[in-house]
Amino acid sequence: MTSSTDTDTGTTRTATTTAPSPTTLAATPTAPAPWPDLVSAALLGTGRRMPPVAVRSGQGAASALLDAAAVSTVRRRAALRPAPAGERPVPAPADPRPPLPPAARRRLSLLLADRGGAGGSRRGTTPDLTELLPQWLAAAEGYGYRAPEALLPALLDAARARTDLRPAALALAGPRAVWLARLNDEWKFALRGIGGPAAPPGADDPEEVRLRWEEGLFAERVALLTALRRRDPQAGLALLVTTWSTERAEDRLMFLDSLREGLSAADEPFLEQALSDRSRNVRATAAELLSALPGSALAARMARRARTCIGLDRTADPAAIVVEAPHECDAGMQRDGVTPKPPSGRGERSWWLGQLVEAAPLEGWHERFAGRDPAAIVALPVADDWQTELHDAWSRAAVRQRNADWARALLGAPGAPSHAAEVAPAGSTRDLTKLLTVLPDDERARWVAEFIAAHGLSDAFRMLGVCAVPWAEPLGRSVVDALDIARDAGSYPWSFSGVMGLAERCLDPAAADRLDMLTAVTDEPEGASPGSGGYWSEAFQRLVGTLRLRATMRAELPPAPGGRTAP
Repeated sequence: MTSSTDTDTGTTRTATTTAPSPTTLAATPTAPAPWPDLVSAALLGTGRRMPPVAVRSGQGAASALLDAAAVSTVRRRAALRPAPAGERPVPAPADPRPPLPPAARRRLSLLLADRGGAGGSRRGTTPDLTELLPQWLAAAEGYGYRAPEALLPALLDAARARTDLRPAALALAGPRAVWLARLNDEWKFALRGIGGPAAPPGADDPEEVRLRWEEGLFAERVALLTALRRRDPQAGLALLVTTWSTERAEDRLMFLDSLREGLSAADEPFLEQALSDRSRNVRATAAELLSALPGSALAARMARRARTCIGLDRTADPAAIVVEAPHECDAGMQRDGVTPKPPSGRGERSWWLGQLVEAAPLEGWHERFAGRDPAAIVALPVADDWQTELHDAWSRAAVRQRNADWARALLGAPGAPSHAAEVAPAGSTRDLTKLLTVLPDDERARWVAEFIAAHGLSDAFRMLGVCAVPWAEPLGRSVVDALDIARDAGSYPWSFSGVMGLAERCLDPAAADRLDMLTAVTDEPEGASPGSGGYWSEAFQRLVGTLRLRATMRAELPPAPGGRTAP
């Protein structure tokens, strides 16, 4: 408030003044607020720091801040020369596959939104949607659907974060995933290609194939070669030969690994030449591929070497296998892929022997051991403590050559005492899980079910991971019975969380109703882990809920019109 005197009349007048109102500020031209002040107000929030801007009548402070930021941005850019317009990208390729049904589209949106997971060691009874996403993707692509365009960015982000999702995610995304990947470096993995709709052009477009092979990025070239090998193995090999001599060593290794697709005797001449490659890793990979072809010249050379080291002593009672390991690793052995220097803790001669036996065709041992079949050969005693080394090498050979008869013999009976405490005999490098992958799906499931019934779940986790999904009934029942036994025994419950997670993803959803009885809270036996009864109840409730959700998800994905009939 201020006072003033009128000099003409001598009277005094009093006037009241106040701070200008927001409306007054808005009407008064002011200097633009400094950009750092606008940023500070935005970061702290208008509730904590009033932005230094004019606020119009009826306008909130936040809205005024945004208006001022927009004006300031235009002012800051006004002195800049416009950049040349970028080239407009070519339109995305068409994807003729049918769109997802509305319910399935909503389900995919929910699964992608929840992919971060809840975290924590105790998840309660809520299904883990993160772990159901791979199954949903495989089912949708298996029926021949395409991903909704609006969800492609989220789908590619999920695949970038989880490599296990990439094959199914890219197959569902189709050719538009590759188109988007060219516009966003974070999605470059899609350029490697997985096959299916996202695969690069094939033999039906030879000029495009040539241009991509000669001018494409390395990832695109690997994808192209892999796709060609799937469609026409010899066309893929012919393409590789055109530039083989000029490729870098690390690139030759990746290209050579692509020949696993459609590997056949027709690849042998090229692989034989690769045995003389400058790169040791390329030579080793070529030798491995040749040894997977039982009729190759390399396999025959390895067989001759192995037979000079291993024979049958018929004078022993009973007959026994005798072993004389190599005394040197000559140049010929090294050219054929035998690594001369053993890893730490391994003897040279046993190391060389194992590599020879691993690369020798398994069918040749039938004649070497007087017509015995694999089971009879494996049952023979081996002199001088060579049995573990020999059986381990035969196991690697069975996996490499995909020989089910030998895998079956080396696995033995699932209830055998040798499997009781370990997944392989003491001192062995044998991997029973890899041997199981050689067996047919139904036989594999039966073997693992009997193993669990005899030895429990502690050594079966990796074996369960290679069984076909959904688990066949004998295997599913065996897993649930073992979990129920562990609960009744008061076992430490969290030690079975991995198996329980596998069961949620792999059990047949039809088993949900009969598992309801396991959701009740049971009395804890004496000596049980504190709170184990509640945990087991939660775990079984989550299992049942997940199985029912999987059944719902399956119902939301009917076969696509004109598409495939089964995933």
